[in-house]
Amino acid sequence: MKKKILVTNDDGIYSEGIITLAASLKPLGEVWMVAPDRERNAVGRSLTLHRPLRIQNIALRRFAVNGTPTDCVMLGINWIMKVRPHLVVSGINKGLNLGEDISYSGTVSAAMEATLLGIPAFAISLDTNGGVSFKPTAQFAVRLSRYVLKHGMPANTLLNVNVPNTKGGGIDCYRITRQGRRIQSGMVAEKVDPRGDKYYWIGGTWKKYEDIENCDFKAVDDNCISITPLHLDHTNYSLFPEITKWKI
Repeated sequence: MKKKILVTNDDGIYSEGIITLAASLKPLGEVWMVAPDRERNAVGRSLTLHRPLRIQNIALRRFAVNGTPTDCVMLGINWIMKVRPHLVVSGINKGLNLGEDISYSGTVSAAMEATLLGIPAFAISLDTNGGVSFKPTAQFAVRLSRYVLKHGMPANTLLNVNVPNTKGGGIDCYRITRQGRRIQSGMVAEKVDPRGDKYYWIGGTWKKYEDIENCDFKAVDDNCISITPLHLDHTNYSLFPEITKWKI
């Protein structure tokens, strides 16, 4: 049976990243693209509940949705494709999704939604600072997809993949990593508009990350691909012995 692969992202259906990814995956099976009709970065696992969603059929097995990446996965699997895909790949994202980005990323959230629905999935992001070629990252996505299609994934687990910018050159190493944590500064900037009214811009800068052994930041800094396995169960089991002693 021909494998069916659903590709999505949060950069929009016309992003170079998703177009390159989908084209590269075609030798592995039947590729479907369902993605937002515009950029929907940092929307997390937002699901649209209070307005109607519209689907635009752009080309054969290529659809744009006026919603979030999570909406796209929901509609792609439950309505557009009519059958469950064997794999969902989210990306190639323009920019890394390291550390706390996992909580905000629409790219990672799309893979989470697929995992919640019981479908193997991974998110893949690329450092695009200073210009970049998506082809080496797409080639690695093909290698990873081929393995996952053959061997599957553990239940309730997805992969968050981050690729350094090698200016189009090959990447000869990868590491299995843990989620890191950045040292942030200036997360909110206050500005004044031409009318003298204040406004605020969220999205600070970061230059350093915590020295956590084998974290995703360090792998990318060392020009290695970072592969972080993520679990949908957020329960902190190590706290059970302590929290059961609480007298609330």
